[in-house]
Amino acid sequence: MKEFLVELTASVPEGTDQAEVDRRRTAEAVRAKELAAEGHLFRLWRPVGEDRVIGVWRADDEAELREKVLGSLPLWPWATAVITALQSHPNDPDLTG
Repeated sequence: MKEFLVELTASVPEGTDQAEVDRRRTAEAVRAKELAAEGHLFRLWRPVGEDRVIGVWRADDEAELREKVLGSLPLWPWATAVITALQSHPNDPDLTG
């Protein structure tokens, strides 16, 4: 699988019932755990003081990432994503270790 740096920002549509927001956030946590167990979600961070989420995700290609992986997240319909394909660097400490 290829790796991708993904920055996600979710914007709840105005007028959305709080119960729906809570339901989706709970389902999002469950789905994220499933995607991690499947090997698609590798790491996830939230910058201090921001709602944005940054993660390293894995998929066969960007189309699969968007459609089958990120597209399966309950908050995806409310999200904007910046996706950057990654490749190994020869000085990566994990590779030189």
